[in-house]
Amino acid sequence: MFKSALRVVFSLCALSVAVPAVHAEHKSATKPSAKKHVHKKNGKSKIEVANHAHAKRQHVSHKSHGRSVKKDVVAHVAPSRAVQHVAYTPAVPVMPPVMTAGDLAGLNATRDPLALKSNVAFVIDQNNSQVLFEKNSSVPLPIASLTKLMTATVVVEAHQDMDEVLEVTADDIDRERNSASRLRIGSRLKRSDMLHIALMSSENRAASALGRNYPGGLPAFVAAMNAKAKALGMTSAHYVDSTGLSSQNVASARDLSKLVVAAYRHPVIREYSTDSKYSVNTGRQVLQYINSNRLVMNPHWEIGLQKTGYIAEAGRCLLMQTRVDGRPVVMVFLDSKGKDSRLADAGRIRKWLEVNKHQALTQVVPHQS
Repeated sequence: MFKSALRVVFSLCALSVAVPAVHAEHKSATKPSAKKHVHKKNGKSKIEVANHAHAKRQHVSHKSHGRSVKKDVVAHVAPSRAVQHVAYTPAVPVMPPVMTAGDLAGLNATRDPLALKSNVAFVIDQNNSQVLFEKNSSVPLPIASLTKLMTATVVVEAHQDMDEVLEVTADDIDRERNSASRLRIGSRLKRSDMLHIALMSSENRAASALGRNYPGGLPAFVAAMNAKAKALGMTSAHYVDSTGLSSQNVASARDLSKLVVAAYRHPVIREYSTDSKYSVNTGRQVLQYINSNRLVMNPHWEIGLQKTGYIAEAGRCLLMQTRVDGRPVVMVFLDSKGKDSRLADAGRIRKWLEVNKHQALTQVVPHQS
C-alpha cells in the first residue's frame, strides 16, 4: 500500500513539471523573436534586423514523446520595421567654364545683329577690301593654329626645296600642351607633305619641323614670320612659334584678313588648305589625313583657302576665302563658342550676304572697351 501511494505521488510531481516545459517550448515556437545583428565598420555600429523579408523560415526542434521533430514556422514581420538602405552618392563639383582671352577682355558682352557665337568677326570684299561686317575686329587675341597660314606663307616665299625630306625629332614634341600627334619621332616626309598636312589637318609636328628646317633654325623662322606680318601691315600681330600652340601668337581679325589676301596668291597654299583628304608615307606607315574644316566637303560652299584653329585661350577660330553669289569674300572668326559654331557663323554671314546681294552690312559693331 505504501509503495502504491508513493508511486502516485511521484507521477503527480513529474506531470506538474513536464506540462509547463512543453507549454513554454510551444509558446516560443509560435512567437519567435527577431534577432538583431550589430555590424561594426569604420568604428560605427549599424543594426540590421535579421528578418529582412516579410517572412522568414525557422527550424524549431519540438520534443514529442522523446523524439526531436523539425518544424517550419513562418514568422511575419511588420513592413514598418524593415530597414531600407539608401546608397550615398557624393556630389560632383560643377567646374566653371574656361574663360578665353576674349571673355576676359569682355568681348562676350558685345552683341551683333546676326547673333554670332564668335566674339570676333570680320568680313571683307576681297576685291576692294570693303568692310561687310565687323565685330571686335581690332582686338589682338590668341590665334591658335591660324598661325600655320603664316608658317606656310614664309615657307613658300623662301623658295625652299619642296622635295627635301625632313625628319620629325624630339624637338617637335609639344611640350607646351602635351598634345598628341600621329607623326612619330623618326617619321620622314618631304617638305611638301609636311606643308600639306600642316595646312589641311593642322598637324603640329609637321609645322614644327617646317620651322626648324628653315635657314637659321626656328629663331630665324619666327623672325621671318614677324617680318612678314609687319610688311603686310599686321600692326598687332606677333608670333613666337610656327604651330600656334603658344597663346603668345596673337593677331586681330583685321590683321588676319590681310594675311588671307596675301596667302591666297600662292596656288600651293590654296590647294593644300582646301584638300579634303591626303595620305602620307612616313617610311614606317601610311597615314590618312582629313581636312579639319568640313565645309570644304560641302558642295554648297566654294572655298578657295581656309584654316582652323583651337587652344583654350583662343576658343574656336576660322579664316576662309570663299565666294558668295560669285563675289570673293574673306571671313575671319575668332573665339567662337562651341565646336561647330564658327562654321554656323560662316553660314549666317553667307545667308545675310545672299539676302542683301552686293550691299554691305549696314551695322558695324566695334569693340566696346
